[in-house]
Amino acid sequence: MGNAVSQPNSKKNIRTMRIIVVASFVALICMQSFAATAKEPINIGVFLPMTGSVSAFGQMEWLGIKTAHQMMGKILGRKVKLILEDTKSEQTEAAHAVERLIKQHKVVGIIGGAISGSALAGGSIAEKNEVPLISPSATNPLVTRDKKYVFRACFDDSFQSQVAARQARIGMDASTAAMIVDIAQADYSVGLGNLFLEAFGEMGGKVLVTAYIQTGDRDFRSQLSEVLEANPDIIYMPNYYTESALLAKQARDLGMKMPILMADGAQVPALIETGGKAVEGVYLTAHFNPKAVNTELGRKFSVAFEKKYNKDVDAFSALGADAYFILIEAIKRAKSTEGFKVRTALTNTKNFKGVTGPIKINEDGNTVKRLVINRVKNGRFIYVTTVNP
Repeated sequence: MGNAVSQPNSKKNIRTMRIIVVASFVALICMQSFAATAKEPINIGVFLPMTGSVSAFGQMEWLGIKTAHQMMGKILGRKVKLILEDTKSEQTEAAHAVERLIKQHKVVGIIGGAISGSALAGGSIAEKNEVPLISPSATNPLVTRDKKYVFRACFDDSFQSQVAARQARIGMDASTAAMIVDIAQADYSVGLGNLFLEAFGEMGGKVLVTAYIQTGDRDFRSQLSEVLEANPDIIYMPNYYTESALLAKQARDLGMKMPILMADGAQVPALIETGGKAVEGVYLTAHFNPKAVNTELGRKFSVAFEKKYNKDVDAFSALGADAYFILIEAIKRAKSTEGFKVRTALTNTKNFKGVTGPIKINEDGNTVKRLVINRVKNGRFIYVTTVNP
């Protein structure tokens, strides 16, 4: 009788013990899995033009990103790993690069592209996969339009064109202008040129002629003859650095003495190296000048960059650093690498004191920040003034 009564209790105890053992085992597996995840690096993708026609942008931004990574290489108790893909200065390659970063490397955030065309191509892939992407320097307003996961660390061309028009009308006392626009760069040169045309007109100025060139062209005599005949007060060249330098040289060779105004895509050392004396006195709407640094992070970054590379910080290195710092700080605030949470944190960037100055990011992914006017003098980009939004 006694044995018959105790048997069910014994079976119950055995079942309870088994449950406890299984639960403990599952808990141990979960803890080990969590510990392994916590030790794994956080993968951040970077897609930039390291080769090709606009490789200077990518090479400079990469130096800035690496320096920023050196300064802030760990978040959420995990190391940050940078994975670089070369876009070769081509839009199709940019799209493929973002695809690889997401599918193969499982990145939780992406920095790039350097130019608007690449950012548009890569941004659509990031948007579809709900992976936050921040471009250091893509200024075309369409880059972020109707997207929830695409951001920029720079001002856009809506602001830049207004400042350029004001600089032309007031800073350079111009009533008339001629534009020379790279038609091959529709997402940058053509777009910015059209916005300048509108803004300059609203301020009482008149664009007398618009001449078109193409990336890779080397002989601009035909376009410059058009401009010479129109005889404007200034020439506006919203193009990248190589074509801008060659245009300036040939303009001066033809005896054209009118002032030249360029845009942010020309603030590259190669402009001065190629243009030489022909670019002396040229004004540029720009993102950065070392003399205008006014934040603690900007000062610390400048010291670290100069120590590492033995040269002054340039505009695109500063922008690359800002894109990195903004993304890392968003992940930190989100306390997560989950796409939606990081995206939400990015839209809550309200007073980030970046390398290039104070930065606010709107719900639409656009950055509200200041713009710097530079001028080439004695072979250097000299700070002129700061324009706040």
